[in-house]
Amino acid sequence: MLPTDPGTKLASPPPLPRDHDGDEQTARNVRSIAEIERTARDNVSFAERIARRVAAFCGSVTFVWLHVVWFGGWMLANSHWLPDPPDPFPYTFLTLIVSLEAIFLSAFILISQNQEARVADRRNQLDLQINLLAEQEATKTLCLLEKICTRLDIPVHDPELAELKRASEPEAMLELIDRNMDERESDPPPADAPQDA
Repeated sequence: MLPTDPGTKLASPPPLPRDHDGDEQTARNVRSIAEIERTARDNVSFAERIARRVAAFCGSVTFVWLHVVWFGGWMLANSHWLPDPPDPFPYTFLTLIVSLEAIFLSAFILISQNQEARVADRRNQLDLQINLLAEQEATKTLCLLEKICTRLDIPVHDPELAELKRASEPEAMLELIDRNMDERESDPPPADAPQDA
């Protein structure tokens, strides 16, 4: 019976028990992914490691301010206020240095991007394999549930069940996706769409 005294506090319900097995499984998965990422980071050459650090430094605010101070100091040091400046306006030597720097930085950034692309490909492959395994497990579970219903004489009238029990074929899915993309690209634009000049 609920207490009638308004000053009486209701006892809070006991906390739900935590699923320690689930927590341990989550922690194990996190450790596994962290180990995979660490292995991918360590299995790179010395040049790729340098390229990654250079690319990370180029994307920092420190790199921007360093160039602001450098360019500003160079322009002041070679201004016409000083007699016989070594690199007067339009700062030809500075332009040469900056052009060479851009070439090397572009190479370092491309190397770093290629490395990140390889890591992303490995992640996508892992994700695809896990999804395919989960789909196979779900299909097997549906088949077992249908057998249980048949054994217990439970009628099952689901027109989608037969389709869901079929194993997915990645090749057929990719072919269907490619066909739909080709049809979408070949479709004429709508009449009200703006035309390019």
